[in-house]
Amino acid sequence: MSEISDKFLYSKDHEWLRLDDDGSVTLGISDHAQEALGELVFVEVPEVGDRLSAGDACAVVESVKAASDIYCPLAGEVAEVNLALADTPELVNNSPYEDGWIFRLQPEDATVLDDFMDADAYSRYLAELEDQ
Repeated sequence: MSEISDKFLYSKDHEWLRLDDDGSVTLGISDHAQEALGELVFVEVPEVGDRLSAGDACAVVESVKAASDIYCPLAGEVAEVNLALADTPELVNNSPYEDGWIFRLQPEDATVLDDFMDADAYSRYLAELEDQ
């Protein structure tokens, strides 16, 4: 069973989001997503300063199984990226909610965070997916 932290919000594409004290939003992929991908061997992060729209492909995670685009769940400007992932992409596998974060975004509109799932709703969503 995947770990689902109640400190984050979640998208239907299995990204997690955390609103930080400075108003930025840190993003990564959920434990469920990293388990499905398997051992990561490469992570391509966006560039600091990139302006992203909701739904834009913004990063790539590559595993021994497959490569998968990460889609930006909300619009904003990339404020910081996790440079450690270039040398140690397995951080996403080992610590998806802490050391394996992918990038930090300055959102255009933080009120859109209301559109994402909390831990309980994400857990129910995963259960629905398993039942299909």
